[in-house]
Amino acid sequence: MSEETKIPVLIVGGGYAGLSTSLFLAHQGVPSMLVDRHPGIPIQGRARGLNQRSLELFRPLGIERAVIDAGRPFKNDRGVARCTNLAGEWEWLFEPDATLQWAGTSPSDFCLADQSTVEPILIEAARQRGAQHCFGTELLSFDNMDSGVLAVVADCGSGQQRTILADFLVAADGHRSSIREQVQIARPVTAPGQHMANILFDADLSAVIVQRAIFWIVLNQEIGFGALVATSTPGRWSVGVGFDPGREQLADFDQTRCEGIIRAVTGLPELSCTVINVGRWEQTTGMAQHYRKGRVFLVGDSAHVWPPAGAMGANTAIQDAHNLSWKLALHLRGMAGEALLDSYEAERRPVAVALSEFVEKRQKARFSGQVEIDGLDDHTCILGQRYHSDAIINAPSLAVFGQTIARRAEAGARAPHAWLEHQGKRISTLDLFHDAFVLLSEDPAWIAAAEGMANCSGLPVRAFLVGAGAAALIDIELTWRSVYGIAPHSAVLVRPDGYVAWIGGSDDGGGMERLFAVFDQLLNGHRCAI
Repeated sequence: MSEETKIPVLIVGGGYAGLSTSLFLAHQGVPSMLVDRHPGIPIQGRARGLNQRSLELFRPLGIERAVIDAGRPFKNDRGVARCTNLAGEWEWLFEPDATLQWAGTSPSDFCLADQSTVEPILIEAARQRGAQHCFGTELLSFDNMDSGVLAVVADCGSGQQRTILADFLVAADGHRSSIREQVQIARPVTAPGQHMANILFDADLSAVIVQRAIFWIVLNQEIGFGALVATSTPGRWSVGVGFDPGREQLADFDQTRCEGIIRAVTGLPELSCTVINVGRWEQTTGMAQHYRKGRVFLVGDSAHVWPPAGAMGANTAIQDAHNLSWKLALHLRGMAGEALLDSYEAERRPVAVALSEFVEKRQKARFSGQVEIDGLDDHTCILGQRYHSDAIINAPSLAVFGQTIARRAEAGARAPHAWLEHQGKRISTLDLFHDAFVLLSEDPAWIAAAEGMANCSGLPVRAFLVGAGAAALIDIELTWRSVYGIAPHSAVLVRPDGYVAWIGGSDDGGGMERLFAVFDQLLNGHRCAI
């Protein structure tokens, strides 16, 4: 061993799960090291589509615009089409004129972008905040000890090894996670796996594509079923088809076979095309029975995996990372107990279980020729997720999803979006929630109590007076009361992840003592003498 490195958090695996964890931890001021055995960002686009909630998380970090710009090549892509081939008749599962904007409930829009173009943005933003990324580096072994994680990693090129001593390990190493297997967390598969070969190719498809879709589902006798998507490179496309690894290997997809598949998908038997790359992935459904074992946490595909219908996989991974990162930050600073860390599984796993059922139904409908009938709509799935844990006080129900998204402040629900003015700038309420607890109220007594408690305890808490005139947040559209729905002498406390932690009424008195009791409950025993 040539060296030993100590780091608060070791992240294994890049992709959206690992890179988002790296970025969100860095934003919280927590040093981390990410190792990934791949030499860099894969050429395959992989996941496409970042939903409104994911963009809301990127807004306060200053990268939302860069992510949107990465999706510019897809600005004309609309709807989902199904056909026997592109030259035939298309059936629209989602109409091309369907809106991707929810202006009344979110400051952000749905964004189509290749994962391969978004990941460099996450890498640069994390590195600017001090995160370390070690691509071409493989995890060889680790010990999940009571006091921390002792890991051995190696450079894939030179073979040089080094020891990493970390307080925590985040497993973002995909659905075949060797870390999950080593810590013996079961992940039963609830639907049979389908192996897919992704063929990246260049071709002029202007003869058959008169309207760009988000993707095309192709069903015919020659290929069975497949999916075609555009990429961020003009004239470059990706088509995925199923194959049986028991009878064939990825190497069997040579130039001739790939060209035949491409022509069967497009319906153009004389099409000239160039195959750029062939990759593989497995489409299956599985849910880890736990998200934590000692010092090890599962994030993204290592915790849950399902088909791509609805673009829920990548977005859930980003939101897993966001939920976990601020909790690790507070614990590592000595400001929160073990129960806050346990709330990661308590909050995120029920959401994943519910989304898994939703996605499976949607996927089966798409590839069976049925009309899609979902028990949930996209709006509710994306913005209506509710949490129930010790890090929420008085959540009103145990439902993972309500009948709709929370239109008013509700404990355990995402804080509602409303436009306000702060220091002469128009902002969303959601722009306030990222690196600290935020208390909002029209009552100066609550603001003074929160500021006093923060000064005494050192807890990351900010307080804003909402209203008119000299208020810190100006209710420019006069929607604050209707959106947040709290009385003039009440207060709402929002967590760093934008979820309502607690709503204080006028009976609570706006005192420091009450806030200390609230935080003692939320953070599992953090106390400070007044």
